[in-house]
Amino acid sequence: MADTTRTATLTIDGVTTELPIHSPTNGPDVIDIRKLYAQADVFTYDPGFTSTAACDSTITFIDGEKGELLHRGYPIDQLASQSHYLEVCYLLLYGELPSATQLEEFETLVTRHTMIHEQMHNFFRGFRRDAHPMATMVGVVGAMSAFYHDSTDINDDHQREVASIRLIAKMPTIAAMAYKYSIGQPFVYPRNDLDYASNFLNMCFSVPAEEYQANPILSRAMDRIFTLHADHEQNASTSTVRLASSSGANPFACIAAGIACLWGPAHGGANQACLEMLKEIGTVDRIPEFIARAKDKNDSYRLMGFGHRVYKNFDPRAKVMKQSADEVLELLGVDNNPILQVAKELERQALEDPYFAEKKLFPNVDFYSGIILEAMGFPTSMFTPIFALARTVGWISQWKEQLADPQLKIGRPRQLYLGETRRDYVDIENR
Repeated sequence: MADTTRTATLTIDGVTTELPIHSPTNGPDVIDIRKLYAQADVFTYDPGFTSTAACDSTITFIDGEKGELLHRGYPIDQLASQSHYLEVCYLLLYGELPSATQLEEFETLVTRHTMIHEQMHNFFRGFRRDAHPMATMVGVVGAMSAFYHDSTDINDDHQREVASIRLIAKMPTIAAMAYKYSIGQPFVYPRNDLDYASNFLNMCFSVPAEEYQANPILSRAMDRIFTLHADHEQNASTSTVRLASSSGANPFACIAAGIACLWGPAHGGANQACLEMLKEIGTVDRIPEFIARAKDKNDSYRLMGFGHRVYKNFDPRAKVMKQSADEVLELLGVDNNPILQVAKELERQALEDPYFAEKKLFPNVDFYSGIILEAMGFPTSMFTPIFALARTVGWISQWKEQLADPQLKIGRPRQLYLGETRRDYVDIENR
């Protein structure tokens, strides 16, 4: 962040404080309030930190007004259309697109680390058979620090690198095992002859009794889901990872914290909520009823999967995801799945309705990813674990960037205290 000569002047009770203004390479200018408390004896108040920059970063940039998402400067639609997930992982981790040799070495390194410690199988079996896969993932990822002692020292560059590769490589295995455990099927080991997405699908859907071969269209769609969810700037789960990391916690604990935060329905559960909405609608003939409710200002009902909190125009990830959804539905069909029939018709009617166009309520990435995952055969309980799998590289990139920041301090938000002032203890017989 480059300093400028400009400052903001804050005057309180006749006392003036000069605050530096920083200009980023993209986005609005930032007022530096780090010395505000020391100089003016006041805090700022910003619930949700929606107007506060808690860090400087070079990884991801979002312009919600333009509908723009950039990873290291590259537009997400270009990456999702022309690249693939592990190449995007390399970009996020190291700042540049890899050469052919670098990419091959990176892919080989990740592939060679996909197996998990055999004793961790027993850890899975400690959960109830009906445990939610996200509950399992939070526990298992957090427990990795008990199995991989040689990559928990955050002050060692080599150990940080090893932990990064291990998490990216093993997360699909852990997610697939959580799924298999939840449905009572045997675990499937990873295969080094498969690409990242195909390997995940194989671990989820193959069984010892018969051979499974992932369709290339489904593998590509899965890879795009991973790519489109790889990072999304300083969202709640990423901020959680950064906050946990600021205390010096080991990488596995930090990522487990991010998974726990992502589990919240306001964050990682949007595509699951979208599928539940489609189930509620039930049949194509009921769509006009629900659209009318969404348009009624006196009705609190809203269509899930339309519009986005950050993107005020359109979700730049949705166009590529729609293409994958169309390809998957053409391959698998919708005739025997009423949920997918409702999804396709709801998309058509909403896109043709002037109300949604005027309000810029376009289908977002969660709408299309939910459709794809449903068509592939994943239960809604697996939607968020797949999101966590994809987002792992973003969390790790942010974690590594923060640890290398010379300005790193333990996170310690302030508060606007509205409780009781000082009062003296009263003996119980006198209360």
